[in-house]
This record gives sequence, structure tokens and C-alpha cells, in this order.
Amino acid sequence: MSDRPALLIMQRHLAPLTPFLESQWTVYRFWEGPPVEAQADIRALVVAGEFPLDKTLIEQLPALELIACFTSGYDGIDVDWCRARGLPVTHAPGVNHEDVADHAIGLILSARRRIAEGDRSLRTGGWTPDSKVITPSLKGQRLGVVGLGAIGQAIATRAEALRMAVSWWGPREKASDWPRAASLLDLARSSDILVVACKADENNRGLISPEIIEALGPQGLLVNVARGQLVDEAALIDALKSGRLGQAALDVYEDEPTDPARWADVPNTVLTPHTGGATTEAVQGMLGLLMQNLSAALAKQPLVTPVRD
Repeated sequence: MSDRPALLIMQRHLAPLTPFLESQWTVYRFWEGPPVEAQADIRALVVAGEFPLDKTLIEQLPALELIACFTSGYDGIDVDWCRARGLPVTHAPGVNHEDVADHAIGLILSARRRIAEGDRSLRTGGWTPDSKVITPSLKGQRLGVVGLGAIGQAIATRAEALRMAVSWWGPREKASDWPRAASLLDLARSSDILVVACKADENNRGLISPEIIEALGPQGLLVNVARGQLVDEAALIDALKSGRLGQAALDVYEDEPTDPARWADVPNTVLTPHTGGATTEAVQGMLGLLMQNLSAALAKQPLVTPVRD
């Protein structure tokens, strides 16, 4: 048995964290099999915040002191449940919101100006002397932002610089440079482009409902850089196939990784594999906060970025 404290990494895609963590911790990886031999020694769980927390596992770890979320979002973690058991939760706020906003604008540009479609057409011989695709300008497009947190504000600022008219909706009023719609439905009706940038929880699953999709309409573009469960994905696909919704540009999905067959015959889409916040700088920032929070927990010092709500 190592003299170093033990931690457990839960998701396979977090495996690259291992060499950084091994300088201070004995690292176990859940996908290699539950570490029964270390059950009484594991003091921290390292998780990706979009995945549901394994509560049964946690109740079998008597030495557990911390749920360390590598990501900014922590919607898969029942914070109240953890708090009731004396388990603090940390995350990585303020690290990748600008990068996610960049990605959202990239999705808008790719969809509206048909950039990805143009690339595919050129490579397959679709560009001929008598062919020319005409696309709408972004100037004057009405952009509705769902959720005016750090990501939403960053998107709105960029959209305004691109000459779009910005408005937003969220469940709570707040001071902002842009008008707030009376309701989400009103925002969808008055928008050419609707960008989902809000936090996800069990209370707003399916927030972008069939009614909201219909309100956005056959010329509308839906962009999601938040969480897949915020959108009724089946209704979205049906609306795209029927032409009741014009376009969708997505970075997140109901189930991840999403089944490629699900999207094979869905028209007018730009799809990216949940990479909105995955820049080198953002990952380094998340790693830095993770290491600081783990070190603070080990030293019985105040956590650097605890989840407070």
C-alpha cells in the first residue's frame, strides 16, 4: 500500500489527468474495475460534471472527503445530497466560458454561411462554374440567448460586434446591456437564431420543447453549447426533417457520445463532439484548479473553488 492518499477517477476520458495526479496521490481508475482493495482509503473522487454521480459507490467509500469536478458545469452532481453527507464539491468556474462563446459563434457562422457544407461540396466536385451558394449576412440577424451567465454574456458581446441584434431570456431578471424577453417563447418567436447557454438541472430538462422549436420556425437556427438534455432532441430531429425548423448547430447531445446513425439523415445541421470549451488553455486552467482543490482538501485548508449554490 502506498503512503500517498488515494483518489478515484470516474470517467475514462479523464484518464490523461493520471500522470499529473500521481505526483501526490495513488490514482485508481473506475473503468478498470471498482478498486475494492482501496475502498477504505479513497479520499477524493475526480469526476466530469455532466455525468450522474454514482451514489451507491460513494456510500461504500468511508474515507471520502471531496467530490472534485474537473469541469465548470456540475449538473450531474446532486450537490444537496453530497452536502447532507458532509461532502464538499469543487469545480472549475471562469475558465472556459470565453472559449465556449467562441465556439458558439463558430457554429453560427458555419451554419448560416454554410461553411462546412461548402467544404464538403468542394471536395466532392459540387463547385461548378454555374453554381453559387447565396447565404444570409449576419448583419441584422436577431440573436436570442437563453441564459445570460458568463457564457451567454460572452456570446452576446461577440454577436453584437458581428452586427446582430441581441436579446435574452432567463428565469430571473438581471442588469444587462440587452433587453430581456418576457418569456422563452417570446424570445424564440422574435429570434432568427436561438443560442442555448444556460445551466442544466432536473428542473429545466427539455426546456427547448416542441413549442419553442416551432416558434423559432422554418428560417430559424438553434444552437446548443450548454447541455444536451436542455433540448427535446427527438422533437428537434423531427422538426429538422420536416422543415419546421431551419437549422441546428450542436455541440452537446442527449446521450454522449451521440450515436452517429441518429444524425445520418438529419438535414441542415452542423455537429461538433462537445469540444466547445476544450482548448489547451482551458484544460490547463481546469487542471490547475483541480490540483489546488485536491491539495487544499488534503491539507485541511479552505477549498479554492467550492460549489456554493
